Amino acid sequence: MKIVIGSDHAGFDLKEALKGAFPGMTDIGTDSGESVDYPDFGARVARAVSSGEYERGILICGSGVGMSIVANKVHGIRAALCTDRETARLSRMHNDANILVLAGRRTDLKEAVAIVTVWLETPFEGGRHTRRLDKIRNIEEENR
Repeated sequence: MKIVIGSDHAGFDLKEALKGAFPGMTDIGTDSGESVDYPDFGARVARAVSSGEYERGILICGSGVGMSIVANKVHGIRAALCTDRETARLSRMHNDANILVLAGRRTDLKEAVAIVTVWLETPFEGGRHTRRLDKIRNIEEENR
């Protein structure tokens, strides 16, 4: 599975640690803990997933809220801010989330690794959830 990861300065340390735990992810920045604007990196990851270049993405900022807002502005993105394993599991099973968002200032490495693992291993359940995702797609198309 091709995965792209990005963060702002507040998520930089967690991003670097996750790259070590999950080798093979493509890092699109930021490259240091120096202050940057999270929309730049959130949009890059979201566009890379939306285009089909990557199957899934991971974004990290301080609270996770900013990255969630940015990523969900991109057509075809279903970004989910997950602060625990159960939310990560449900975001995949029920919402087919294609971007995982983490709170860099609120999630320690051990929990982040567990969240990412669950998120990567959990398939979309389909069934009644497909109908709901179709409704989301229709809303997205109406507002293009």
